[in-house]
Amino acid sequence: MEKPRIGFIGVGLMGHGMAKNIVEKGFVLTVMGHRNRAPVEDLLARGAREAKTPAELAAASDIVVLCVTGAPQVEAVVRGPHGLVAGAQPGLHIVDTSTSEPALTMALHAELKEKGIHYCDAPLGGTPIQAEEGKLSAMVGAEEGAFRTVEPAIAAFAARIIHVGGPGAGHTMKLLNNFLSLGYGAIYAEALALAAKVGVTPQVFDSVISGSRMDCGFYQTFFKYVLERDVNAHRFTLSNAHKDMRYVNNLASAVGAANFVSASVKNVYAAAEGLGRGDWNVPQISDVVAELNGVSLGPVPQLEQED
Repeated sequence: MEKPRIGFIGVGLMGHGMAKNIVEKGFVLTVMGHRNRAPVEDLLARGAREAKTPAELAAASDIVVLCVTGAPQVEAVVRGPHGLVAGAQPGLHIVDTSTSEPALTMALHAELKEKGIHYCDAPLGGTPIQAEEGKLSAMVGAEEGAFRTVEPAIAAFAARIIHVGGPGAGHTMKLLNNFLSLGYGAIYAEALALAAKVGVTPQVFDSVISGSRMDCGFYQTFFKYVLERDVNAHRFTLSNAHKDMRYVNNLASAVGAANFVSASVKNVYAAAEGLGRGDWNVPQISDVVAELNGVSLGPVPQLEQED
C-alpha cells in the first residue's frame, strides 16, 4: 500500500527530528520554510521538498503535521489567507502536535469537517533528543477513522501512541500533563530556595531525593541543570511554560473548575517572564525563585541562541 504524502510545518527544535524520521522512514515529505534555514536545508538534503505557503503544502499532502508554538500560530496556519484550508482538498488529514487550546481544536474540527477535512490533535511528550530518535509519545484526539489513517505517520516519530478520545482530548490531556511537570518545576524551585535559606545545598537535597519515591525523569533533567549547570538539560522555555499554564487556567475557567494550584503555578512562570527571563529554560525557574528569595544555587550560564 502506498504511503501517504506528508506535509510538515514547524521544523524547529522538536519538529526537525520528527520530520527527519518521517522522510527517513520512506514517506514523501514536504516542509514549509522556517526562519532558521539550517533544519530546512538538512531535510531537503535528505529528500524532502519545500513549499512556500501552507496552502501550497496542503495541496501537495495527504496528511499535514503541525508543530508550532501555540493556538494563535495554529489558527493562522489553518485559517490564514494562504493557510491550509485555502489549498486543501477533501480527505486531507491535519495532525496538530502543538500544545494548543482544546476549544480551538474542537472548533477547527467542526469547521473543517464540513469541508471534508479531518482535524486531529496529537500533542507530544518527550524532548528534542527523543524527537531525533523517534521515541516521542503522542496523545491523540481524533475520530476513530481519522486515527487509523494518521497513526502510521505519527508512528514515524512516536514510539508510544495513545488514542485518548475525540478531537480536543489530546490537547486536554497534554495540558494536564504539562500542569503536572511544570507544577513539579515550581515546587522544586521553591524547595531549593528554602533549602538554601537554611544552608542545605542542592547536592545534599539531591542525595536525599534522587532514587527515592519522589524521583522521576523530569526530576533528573531538572537537576542535571541545577547540579551541573547544563542549560540544555531540558530545552523548553519559561515563556512556553507560562503559555501552557495560561491554557490550563483557561480550560479551568471554561468548565467552571476551581483551580487553586494551577493558578499559583501559572503565576510562578508569569513572574519569571515578567522579569525578562522568558527565554530561559524550565529548570532555570530555580534560579529565578532563588533570586527572589535573595539566595543563589550557582552561577547562571548563558543560554544558547535557538531558532
